[in-house]
Amino acid sequence: MPSPIIPILLAGGAGTRLWPVSRDALPKQFLPLVGDRSTYQETLLRVQDPMFGAPIVITGPNFHFFARRQAEDIGIDATVVIEPLRRDSGPAIAAATAIARQRDPEAVVLALAADHIILDVPQFRATCLAGRAAAEAGRIVTFGIKPTEPKTSYGYILPGEAIGTDGVNAVARFVEKPDAATAARYVHDGYLWNSGNFLFRADVMLAELARLEPDMAKAIEAAVKSASTDLGFLRLDPDAFAKSPAKSIDYAVMEKTDRAAVVAGDFRWSDIGSWDALFDITPPNADGNVVHGPVVTMDAHGCVVHSDGRLTTVVGVNDLVVVSTSDAVMVIPRARSQDVRELVAKLKAAKRNEATDHKRGHRPWGYYESLDIGERYQVKRIVVTPGGKLSLQKHRHRAEHWVVVKGTAEVTIGTEMRTVHENESIYLPIGSIHRLANEGKIPLELIEVQTGSYLGEDDIERIEDVYQRT
Repeated sequence: MPSPIIPILLAGGAGTRLWPVSRDALPKQFLPLVGDRSTYQETLLRVQDPMFGAPIVITGPNFHFFARRQAEDIGIDATVVIEPLRRDSGPAIAAATAIARQRDPEAVVLALAADHIILDVPQFRATCLAGRAAAEAGRIVTFGIKPTEPKTSYGYILPGEAIGTDGVNAVARFVEKPDAATAARYVHDGYLWNSGNFLFRADVMLAELARLEPDMAKAIEAAVKSASTDLGFLRLDPDAFAKSPAKSIDYAVMEKTDRAAVVAGDFRWSDIGSWDALFDITPPNADGNVVHGPVVTMDAHGCVVHSDGRLTTVVGVNDLVVVSTSDAVMVIPRARSQDVRELVAKLKAAKRNEATDHKRGHRPWGYYESLDIGERYQVKRIVVTPGGKLSLQKHRHRAEHWVVVKGTAEVTIGTEMRTVHENESIYLPIGSIHRLANEGKIPLELIEVQTGSYLGEDDIERIEDVYQRT
């Protein structure tokens, strides 16, 4: 019996084209855009089958705790690898592949984007089986998707000659995102969409990287060799990783190698590269709209309306994208969905926090959410998971009042530890050394009122931290 395919999940992207829901602080792969689970969780579940081994997840330094927590929430034990900075998909795949090879020198690896949606899981797994023989024979197999229409937001692949494996062809040509007329011609001529998911032997991919991108291969080899274990995570060496060129795996390998092959997938797939893409994976309602959350439409058709909580109403319009969150609203024609990335760049240039940060900030111990803010005060809701513990810290510019509304708080102030129950409060003066912990069995929830001359998150001086953030 062949050894299981080792899945590696790339979970470090930003997903700015789905702003304002997806932001740098918490990108789309960790969000429930369709259904109740995130696309990352759905990707993990897709490879829960005897044909697959334990997954390897590679993500950024701000998301590793979140990645592990979301995996644990669905009962999956994943190896989570921290890439110190973004270097595109080439170095990420190279590092995860090297780690997979350490696990099994003859490993066959399946590289998956964690922010894609695949609706037909049995067909997806059948495609993996169809491509495995070619991968074992030394091919780097990419998954091509049979087009349903001439999309201009995808790259395309022209299949070449059959290579002796049923349903697998050599790649005759990779092409970048075309204009509308060219896309229509590609569909007519039998091109496939390039899904950006790959199946290969670990040793073959690493050998091709060494041949085609020696600087990348050398840097990644050193980053993996000098990786350290950090609270159960594997942290790649930052100095070595930073020396790698930033390139996608397509540019680094797939467009240069003579080992590229393609297997055609019959499953429904989307990279959710824009709000308009939700029409490809979500059936419109009776009015022809795709809606999420508390939404009411009237005399509207062909719209995407997404609300993260507040009532959102749309009247007498067609073919719009309307997205409403607690701190931002976006309205844009569906035909211009790809322009959201440019909009986010404009917001970043204007130094708008909403471009990158959510009102809810996730931390290893839980999360906080800003409820109100004024010139010299801020009100937050803080939720600490069972066993969670904030750093031992102090603030130079603000005092804090904590009111416990759920659970029991263990509060350290100086050398004193106090237990604060529901409907009780505690005051933390400016400059006091303090810590908050939840030693209970249920989430701890409290309301924090900050007062002072400066209320920024960088007014935290960490003295001791179980998550090693000091």
